[in-house]
Amino acid sequence: MPIAFLKEPKVPPPLDPDFRPAALALRAFRAAAGEAAGPYLIIALERPDGSVTTYHAPLLPEGHPGATANPNQAERLFKFLLWQRGAHKVYLGAPRSLGDHISRLYSPDGERAFDAQLMEEIYGRPFRVGLCPPEEVPPPQENPTSIGGHLEGCRIGFDLGASDIKVAALIEGEVVFSEEIVWEPAVQSDPAYHFRHILAALRRAAAHLPRVDAIGGSAAGVYVDNRVRVASLFRGVPEARRHQVRELFLRLGEEFGIPLVVVNDGEVAALAGALSLGVSGLLAIALGSSEAAGYVSPRGTITGWLNELAFAPIDYSPTAPLEPWSGDRGCGATYLSQQAVFRLAEGAGLALPRGVSNAERLKRALRLLAAGESRAVATWESIGVYVGYALAHYLEFYQAGHVLLLGRVTSGQGGELILEWARRVLEEEFPELASKVQLHLPDEWTRRLGQAVAAASLPAL
Repeated sequence: MPIAFLKEPKVPPPLDPDFRPAALALRAFRAAAGEAAGPYLIIALERPDGSVTTYHAPLLPEGHPGATANPNQAERLFKFLLWQRGAHKVYLGAPRSLGDHISRLYSPDGERAFDAQLMEEIYGRPFRVGLCPPEEVPPPQENPTSIGGHLEGCRIGFDLGASDIKVAALIEGEVVFSEEIVWEPAVQSDPAYHFRHILAALRRAAAHLPRVDAIGGSAAGVYVDNRVRVASLFRGVPEARRHQVRELFLRLGEEFGIPLVVVNDGEVAALAGALSLGVSGLLAIALGSSEAAGYVSPRGTITGWLNELAFAPIDYSPTAPLEPWSGDRGCGATYLSQQAVFRLAEGAGLALPRGVSNAERLKRALRLLAAGESRAVATWESIGVYVGYALAHYLEFYQAGHVLLLGRVTSGQGGELILEWARRVLEEEFPELASKVQLHLPDEWTRRLGQAVAAASLPAL
């Protein structure tokens, strides 16, 4: 991308001077394209349920001095929308050269083969990118659904994290038991480990209920019809045994003989935040082992979008760090998660223990932050800057007046620092957003029980 569209932030991250926010590049490019009155790129993303979501973006006309930015700008936008909204088929209303460029990148042999392959795994269909005249791009057809809010009866809710399982037992919406159980799922190669630990947690909760009417769960990853599609929790399971993981939650439901519903943890976090705050139009961002996101629309509905923002680019710097799973640069997971803590702190010379779990390394970093260690403070200040610019970018694609920030990286003083610097970014760089968007940290109820309670409310009896 021409350097003219890579803008230095007014509020730079203290430990990352090369950071070039996608939010600023998008605005600079869009302003130039609007003045030049060039063509438009139309992207329509279709999912197997028949829903279609569309996006219109201006391009620079051929001959414009910045037109060489069109392919990069279009590809970064395409990738963001792909992971935000999801698709098994994408229609491009674009100049042929640009459409061919994106099609090649997202082919089985292209540079973005990872993204194309995961879309196939998620939706169980071949992933296709098709070029067509703008007038033939399908119109939008969204199918939002209401989900959660069912608290009658005796229920169990669980939340599967990278380092612990949270489980709660509820009677008519009142929590009668809750517990956090330590586990290490990502490094386990035997699917029986995951089944055994989750089942044990559910049975511990069931012991505190006269009966179990329904079970709801939240977990990092993508789940379709309660089947595991893509989930980092099961990354350690070899490909030859992945089929044993796919039906795991169906098997757990059969163990109890009752409805069991599992959805992405970001969606449940958004639902928990909306319930706690009594609002809708809320975007939740969880800064944990990776980045998770969820969205409750202004109508109080779940969109059916993927909202897998861990793979969505937020930094356009050519030296941005690589996201290890996808191999792409500038993706959210390396900025809004414990990965960012480790990268920034160690880059600043702050030694964190080796040979222990990542959860323990993060606790060590948080203890140093609480003690006022300057490099730890600069680490969380930098993450706060990342959050501010990421939110400015996200809110180009979401209608939300509220943003909930949660996850272990926001624990203790870390959350307050992130909030402070994110607000500073919005006030100094995006004042129009600062006056419209409220940033929240979870209250104690949401932090301890909200995710599990919201998960318990998922199944309708």
